[in-house]
Amino acid sequence: MAQYRNLLLFAGVALLFILTGMLQSWNLSLNILNLALLSAIMAIGVNIQWGYAGLFSTGIVGSVALGGLAVALVSSNPVPQGWAAGGPRIFGALLFAAAAIGLAVWLYRLLKPGTNRALALAIYLVVVFFIYRLVLDPAVLAVEANNPAQAGNIGGLGFNSLLAWPVGALMAAAAAWIIGKIALGLREDYLAIATLGIAEIIVTVMRNEDWLARGVKNLIDLPRPWPVPYEVDMQANPAFVERVTSAGLDPVTASTIYVKLLYAGMFGLVLVLLVWGCERALNSPWGRMVRAIRDNEISSAAMGKDVKFRHLQIFIIGSAVVGLAGAMLTSMEGQLTPPSYLPLRFTFLIWVMVIVGGSGNNWGSILGGLLIGWLYLAVEFLGPQVIENLNDGLLYLADDQSRRSERFFAFLASFSGHIAENAQHMRLLTLGVVLLLVMRYAPKGLIPEK
Repeated sequence: MAQYRNLLLFAGVALLFILTGMLQSWNLSLNILNLALLSAIMAIGVNIQWGYAGLFSTGIVGSVALGGLAVALVSSNPVPQGWAAGGPRIFGALLFAAAAIGLAVWLYRLLKPGTNRALALAIYLVVVFFIYRLVLDPAVLAVEANNPAQAGNIGGLGFNSLLAWPVGALMAAAAAWIIGKIALGLREDYLAIATLGIAEIIVTVMRNEDWLARGVKNLIDLPRPWPVPYEVDMQANPAFVERVTSAGLDPVTASTIYVKLLYAGMFGLVLVLLVWGCERALNSPWGRMVRAIRDNEISSAAMGKDVKFRHLQIFIIGSAVVGLAGAMLTSMEGQLTPPSYLPLRFTFLIWVMVIVGGSGNNWGSILGGLLIGWLYLAVEFLGPQVIENLNDGLLYLADDQSRRSERFFAFLASFSGHIAENAQHMRLLTLGVVLLLVMRYAPKGLIPEK
């Protein structure tokens, strides 16, 4: 019975996308579907951390941003003048910083605990910081002074952005290793605060370091992943135009739908492979061990399990999945916009998907990603329509009652204007209501963990 219930839930979500295409447009429906598929992949990454191991991370936006940065570094057009102006010196400064941090760790372990160790390390880090800035700052200024209107950065490698997808996963995994070494020993609430702060540091660096990826100036015209074509090229192809015209379709609409269907197929394939791997891992001895650690760390440690190592392992895997989705998102959008990496969209919304779908269950994460992904984007155009209809009803009621009470008319007119001004908040209101209803009537999610 539960199996048919799950199928009905997925069928209901599929019906939402079909109705959106029939009542609005198929372009809009496919656009929402692609973003929902990416959100589902992010939700699986969070579910790996929370559902498998009970790690409460609020730094998801940082992994998404690193995935997007990977696309910029791997796929953006090279800027030889920018690299020649200071690229090698920037690279050398970063290597110096990494070596200095490694030496600091070695000194920390070598010296005896006490005031002398703390004082020596403090002096060492201050001196190293000034040397690092002395090397880095002139190189950064030189790079950013190179054609700042169109470049001002070191550029990328110019490869196909499909190659950037695994690189985004690796960059997020490397950052997760560093964060895990620092924060995984903390209590759950402190871990959440630490991961949120580190994620904000990552996004802030991307916004302010123009030499890296143009910062808030944004990096546009990123190449599409193979084999996705450009709509303009398709519309200029006589064979394609003749084929869609003979079918009674508009070449512009047909080309955009074809591209979005291609993206949906690629994202769907990644999602299927990811779920297949996660299901096999979850039902393996490794998965049972990880869930045993989640349920009782003390008993697991007493049985010889390395709890800290497994937590770090899970944290890295989940962050890598989120970084992969972040790279896929930037690759589809064709631009890197650091100001768009907001915790509301890429942290707390993903958490809502996991909670609504059912933590600890991969299929629940997919369902939550598709459902909340559709709701978050659909309310953007449905909300104003609902508000407009409600507003018309109130104005009609106010006019009907105006002969009886001028005060009542004034109240309804004022209330009508108020809700019209706040139509944009329907998205947050709707998500809050859905989350409350699910937590009240299905506290373990729509598809709970078995």
